Amino acid sequence: MTNFTPREIVSELDRYIIGQANAKRAVAVALRNRWRRQQVTGELRDEITPKNIIMIGATGVGKTEIARRLAKLAQAPFVKVEASKFTEVGYVGRDVESMVRDLMEVAILMVREEEAQKVRLKAEEQAEEKLLDLLLPGERANESSLDGDGSTRDKLRRLLRMGELDERFVELETQEASLPAMEVLTPPGAEDLGLNIKEMFGNLFPKKTKRRRIRVHEAREILTEQEAEKLLDMDDVQTLARQRTEQTGIIFIDEIDKVASRDGGQGPEVSREGVQRDILPIVEGSTVNTKYGAVKTDHILFIAAGAFHVAKPSDLIPELQGRFPIRVELDALGEKEFVQILTEPRNALLRQYQALLATEGLKLHFSDDAIREMARIAAQVNAQTENIGARRLHTIIERLLDTISFEAPELAEKTIAISAEQVREQLSDIVADEDLSRFIL
Repeated sequence: MTNFTPREIVSELDRYIIGQANAKRAVAVALRNRWRRQQVTGELRDEITPKNIIMIGATGVGKTEIARRLAKLAQAPFVKVEASKFTEVGYVGRDVESMVRDLMEVAILMVREEEAQKVRLKAEEQAEEKLLDLLLPGERANESSLDGDGSTRDKLRRLLRMGELDERFVELETQEASLPAMEVLTPPGAEDLGLNIKEMFGNLFPKKTKRRRIRVHEAREILTEQEAEKLLDMDDVQTLARQRTEQTGIIFIDEIDKVASRDGGQGPEVSREGVQRDILPIVEGSTVNTKYGAVKTDHILFIAAGAFHVAKPSDLIPELQGRFPIRVELDALGEKEFVQILTEPRNALLRQYQALLATEGLKLHFSDDAIREMARIAAQVNAQTENIGARRLHTIIERLLDTISFEAPELAEKTIAISAEQVREQLSDIVADEDLSRFIL
């Protein structure tokens, strides 16, 4: 993130997401502004807050993918939540503060994994010594020699490193859960209370161990993880994770339009507005208590998204609108974009299916005409029925390759070419019958 300019960020996003230049520019500037804030010195640094973004666009145009790829690029903690799952305080359901707790959990996992990698070399050395103790119990105290060429332990160490002992069995003690799985019912907004009760009961009972007979290569992994765990300072992990959550965390709030209050609405609309009012202090900047300590949300970047088919961004409460100053509208995807989505990104759909069927020894080839025909049909079905954007391509390809996927293990012909004619044969009947396409495509 430190080295990427906005243009480079957009270029990286282009490798996975087709089109949507305005949305990419907006998130690229937001990400770069975070780096710029880190360079500011003095009191002003704390006064600079993130410029949150609302993405407006139909389903399947790339809203979630842009946010997810951005977080991966920045190596930042990232969670995606759906606004429609939250309820106002006093209703049964998830409270909005849980999104910050989830973000903190993600950060803990990220930092823990990074710190474990730093101590992995030492952990592997210690695991190797323990493994040799299991292979040669009592030998360290009474070293015996073979042919005057070093100790038995040294010989075994060489064999172990060469992988010669990987299939040998050793007996290893592993910890078991001392308590059966249990569910703790807690009032809304107190989910952490249930976790703390579980931890409290877990600490009251002694840890149970079980002797297992496993292969050396499995035992090496288990022992390495155990030793890495011992070398980690969890206080440092929690401190680093909290800093990362507060300074670089990204929360993606999907379906924000579902909690927008439409004019003249009654009943559930009150709860919707209540959810907005609960989200507001989190976005404005507040302190949320988590099991790892208090987390400030002042500098977390919030990206909201919604289709806004029925509601409008102006239907959100004014205070919340003001906390999302940047609005970008994503373009609907057409035939041209579908062709690009099928072929250009690093994770292009056709490459995914070719890789899947290659595991069966099949070589799948799509002609240019076939790709264009798939894109045309996807655009046509989206126009005739519900517009679900690029997700329609998944349905089209699954339907097209249904027989090949089913018969792949038994097929004698290992090279299969898909032509435009085959695409039409497989899909034309369904597309022609609009009622049928509503159910199948």
